[in-house]
Amino acid sequence: MSGHSKWHNIQAKKGKTDAARGKIFTKIGRELAVCVKQGGPDPNTNSKLRDIIAKAKENNMPNDNIERSIKKASGELGGVNYEAITYEGYGVGGSAVIVDCLTDNKNRTAGDVRHSFDKHGGALGNQGCVSYLFKNKGVVVVVDASDVETLMLDAIEAGAIDVEESEEAVEIITEPNKHGQMREELEKKGYNVVSADTEMVPDLYVDLAGDQLAKFQRMIDDLEDLDDVQEVYHNVNLPEEDE
Repeated sequence: MSGHSKWHNIQAKKGKTDAARGKIFTKIGRELAVCVKQGGPDPNTNSKLRDIIAKAKENNMPNDNIERSIKKASGELGGVNYEAITYEGYGVGGSAVIVDCLTDNKNRTAGDVRHSFDKHGGALGNQGCVSYLFKNKGVVVVVDASDVETLMLDAIEAGAIDVEESEEAVEIITEPNKHGQMREELEKKGYNVVSADTEMVPDLYVDLAGDQLAKFQRMIDDLEDLDDVQEVYHNVNLPEEDE
C-alpha cells in the first residue's frame, strides 16, 4: 500500500487537533446510528455494530459518546435518519477518488462534494466511473509485534489473503467484512490491533508530483473535512511526510 498505507492514515488522524478529533467522533457516531437502525442495538447479535464500537474505541471515543449514539439510534433519545451515498470522481493527473458519505440532506452533500472536486481541478463522475479500479477488502493493522513471522502465520491461519510488513506495522488483508473476525482472533493471541475496517483498495497506484500532488492533497483534505463525508479512498501514492 506504499505511502497510502492504513497505518500512516491512522498516525495522521492521531496527530489532528482536538477539533478535528471531535469531527472523527461525529463521523463514527453516524456510523453507529446507521448500524443500529439496520441491525439493532445489541453488539452480541449485531456483528457490524461490534466492529464499529471497536473502531470508536481505537479512536479514543469516550464510552458515553458511544452509548449515547446507540441510544439515539434505538429510539431512546430520538435521532436523525442518515442515508449512505457514495460518490466517484477524478482528481488531477487522472487520479481516481471514491467518497463515502452519510447524510440527512442529499442535495447539500452532493453540492459540497462537487465543490471540493471542482475547486481543486477534479471532476465528479457517474456511479461506476472509477470503482472498477478498486477492490473492497478488510484491512487489519497490528503494531508492536515481537515476532512478525509468527504473526504472519497466525494471520494466514485465521484466513488472511495477504500480509504486508513495514517498519512500524503489519497490515493484514482479509476478505470483505472478515476484518472483525480477524481482529478477534489476533487479539485472543495477544497482538496489539490498532485498526480493523473495510476499505476500497486500489488495484494500482499512480504517482503525482509538484503542483499536482499538492493540489490533490488539498482536495482530499477538503473532502475529509466535510461533515457528511465518512471515508475518502483514492489511488495516489502519498509520500509519508504528506500523510
